[in-house]
Amino acid sequence: MTRDATATVNPACSIFVDDIEAAHTAAIAAGVEIVHPLTREDWGVTRFFYRDSAGSVVNVGTHTG
Repeated sequence: MTRDATATVNPACSIFVDDIEAAHTAAIAAGVEIVHPLTREDWGVTRFFYRDSAGSVVNVGTHTG
């Protein structure tokens, strides 16, 4: 990926989950840096990005149709 359409950073990888709200809550509880807020995108994905302990940005999302 050379440029993300709506985020200011590019993720190194993507992980899709069944319950995005629970994943977001767990990320906040773990104290990770959220670098793109929980967002429902126009193309049918709800996602957020966090920075992991190695400094990589991870895209966590779910298909929302």
